[in-house]
Amino acid sequence: MSRVALSRKRVKLRKFLGIRARLALLALMLVAPLMVERVRSLENTRAKQMAAASEEFAALTRHSTNIQREVISSVETMLKSAAYIRASGGIARSCEILRASVPTNLPWIRSIMFVSKDGLVQCSTLNFQVGLNLSDREYFRKAQQTGDFVFSDYLFGKTNNRPMMMAAYPVAAINADQDAVVVAGMNIDWLSKIMTNLGDRAGISALLIDSTGVVIAAPADQASLIGRPLDTVPLMAAVAETALATEAPSGSVSFTAADGLKRELNFARIPGTQSRLVVSIDEGKVTAAINREIRTAYIQLAFVCLFVLLGALVGAEKLIIEPIDTMTDMAKRFGEGDTSARVARHRLPSEFMPLARAFNAMAARLSQREREMLANNDRLTVMASIDMLSGLANRRGFQSRLDFEWMKAQQYGSELSLLMIDVDHFKLYNDTYGHPEGDACLTRLGETLAGIAADTMGFAARYGGEEFCLLLPNASALRAMEVGETVRATIQGLALPHATSSHKTVTVSIGVACTLPSESHRPGDLIEAADAALYAAKHRGRNTVVEHGFIRLVDEAGMALAG
Repeated sequence: MSRVALSRKRVKLRKFLGIRARLALLALMLVAPLMVERVRSLENTRAKQMAAASEEFAALTRHSTNIQREVISSVETMLKSAAYIRASGGIARSCEILRASVPTNLPWIRSIMFVSKDGLVQCSTLNFQVGLNLSDREYFRKAQQTGDFVFSDYLFGKTNNRPMMMAAYPVAAINADQDAVVVAGMNIDWLSKIMTNLGDRAGISALLIDSTGVVIAAPADQASLIGRPLDTVPLMAAVAETALATEAPSGSVSFTAADGLKRELNFARIPGTQSRLVVSIDEGKVTAAINREIRTAYIQLAFVCLFVLLGALVGAEKLIIEPIDTMTDMAKRFGEGDTSARVARHRLPSEFMPLARAFNAMAARLSQREREMLANNDRLTVMASIDMLSGLANRRGFQSRLDFEWMKAQQYGSELSLLMIDVDHFKLYNDTYGHPEGDACLTRLGETLAGIAADTMGFAARYGGEEFCLLLPNASALRAMEVGETVRATIQGLALPHATSSHKTVTVSIGVACTLPSESHRPGDLIEAADAALYAAKHRGRNTVVEHGFIRLVDEAGMALAG
């Protein structure tokens, strides 16, 4: 047993050190140094990338602050202009000038209004605001008290309850005799748009807050924070406390948040307001992107080496093992009875082509034999529907044809007629001449009906014993009666001797039925009607044609006699 085990180990070792392992080792030697160099390059540039990112962000913060300041300055300038207009004339004249001179290129201003000292809106660029009482608004009272430009905190409009900010400037700052206040409603959505360049950055939160710490504006990715006090936002409470605790116009503070992560806070007050632009930088998340890139490089190194190794192994499998497996699978399928199994030669190396051609040739020959067997089975199926004595379709074949013609007639709305034909006194014929002569008689009648069926576009069949039938698609009752008379006369004209018959020759009785197939009838109803008419023909004395229904001269049995 030990020798056998040792021999197996040698075989496995030889297989492991074969061409596949050598190819894999060569590929790793070529790829691994390149990936290692890439990782080292990323580690060397990490510090440079951090410095560049910090400088870029600082520039964006300064730019955003300047734009916010310009927006506030434009609002202040607009209010001072309106105050000058109010100080120079009466309320009516001032209102007309105000509405005519409001610029359309300041979309962050929703409306401008003149408000009396009691807080009532006397005039507004939006008519529905006239009459509003703003005396309870803190910014309005503060503007009257300070006599200077005032920018409100976050609040909701009185008419539409929409979030906004207001700015106010007393006319008394220009003309001491005037006690009105100019008020402007601001669209805070524009403040968020200005901060767009600060959004979508990992580890960075940029918010514009009012003097109470409520978020006024934020980039699109942090829009859900607008209107919320900053101290209610997880991990941002420390940011709010630090930003609001100082009166400095700007600053930068580093601290450790409640989650244990180190953060850096930059803030800057918007000139002319108590609002602050607060930017919180999560150093861990900012550097995480760079560290992740380095980790990705290591993972890529591992995966590349793994893929190269697998590629070498797969290549060997594709060239050797897979072609053999393909041939084996085809042989197995063929052995299980799937004679359509073929080897796709274009997928095989050229060395396997002779074997594939030999296999496909063998499979083709066996498939041909299978097709021949199926053809023989089809012929047997057809033979099962043929009456071998008369050469016509048997009852089974007739039933299939009747079902087909019935559906066809129903689809096209055409009539369908059936002739049931019975040889008169055939039992006496057999008793007199013997069964062989009886079979010969039926054969002759079958040939005759086949010829008539060909001439009339009908379908003839032997229904059973001495009974035949003739199906006439798209034939009216009158046409069916004519064909029935032709059948009766033709068979009588054959002059086949029948000594026990009153006519001394072989005759037939024929029952005719015609219908317009519909959903309320069945093919069997047509057979029953024709069979009833056949019974009536025999009742009439045989050698006659009788139609089922009230079409011709009707007797007490409801049958019409023709010929």
